[in-house]
Amino acid sequence: MAEQPHFVEITAESVGGLHVRVAHGPSGASFVSDAPKDNGGDASGFSPTDLVATGLLDCMMTTMAIVAKREGIPWGRTRGRVEKHMHPSPRRVGTLVVDLWMPTELPADRRELMERIANTCPVQRTLHPDVKVETRFHY
Repeated sequence: MAEQPHFVEITAESVGGLHVRVAHGPSGASFVSDAPKDNGGDASGFSPTDLVATGLLDCMMTTMAIVAKREGIPWGRTRGRVEKHMHPSPRRVGTLVVDLWMPTELPADRRELMERIANTCPVQRTLHPDVKVETRFHY
């Protein structure tokens, strides 16, 4: 029997102005997004393109933690930061600059593996090739 594709339902509903309430089907967790100020929003929440940047950072960190757990690689506290740079015309995400502060527990001989895992996470593979991603690892 063929394996069924995995899917997650995410729903959205406009809630006034440029605000959208987004809900995660499996958990019921929700948040309200907003347009950025330069597009008429009040920037009271993540914008859709902020969520693209956030998704990349989160995916890199989560995927590395999954592999570390599966492979028995010592793993500890990891921090990350992403800068989103917009391209003006057509308006889109142009560059994402990611900084990852790696756990001190990570053995030196596993650094290359974890860097490769981060740079090939599912969100990274989903991004259009015109989106430039710069990743800096800090040890």
